[in-house]
Amino acid sequence: MRVAQPLENHRVNAGASAQPDQGPACAPASSRRVLVIDDSSTIRRTAEIFLSQAGYQVVLAEDGFEALAKVGDMHPDLIFCDILMPRLDGYQTCSLIKKSPRFHAIPVIMLSSRDGVFDRSRGRLVGAQDHLAKPFTRDALLQAVQACLPGHASGNALPA
Repeated sequence: MRVAQPLENHRVNAGASAQPDQGPACAPASSRRVLVIDDSSTIRRTAEIFLSQAGYQVVLAEDGFEALAKVGDMHPDLIFCDILMPRLDGYQTCSLIKKSPRFHAIPVIMLSSRDGVFDRSRGRLVGAQDHLAKPFTRDALLQAVQACLPGHASGNALPA
């Protein structure tokens, strides 16, 4: 059952669903879609601002269930996924995405204030490409994007 979410969680830059899938190695930042899954509105909003300023199309989700529906709808190029969320945690969400033949190639970066070896290892076990500690800086977030989506110029990014 889908529950109506506040408008803030459904913000998508114009044209996100109208553009065809482009290969990850040659698409400009403006055509790249990033899904940010976090139960904290502050983290979602911060990531949205940083990524939008760098030219990415950003979609937000509050939890794993909402995220799974959005993955199917938008087929993002990259997913940032919080670990500690209610109902369906980040490890479960990542595992479900990675088990799907249709979506297993989408890079997932785990977000967490817990930055220990155990948390990083568990993320890798469920298929995450990387782990980004919260709170993150603009530079750390964009470096994580560039590491998972190589071969595109983000020269339209605004200065820090």
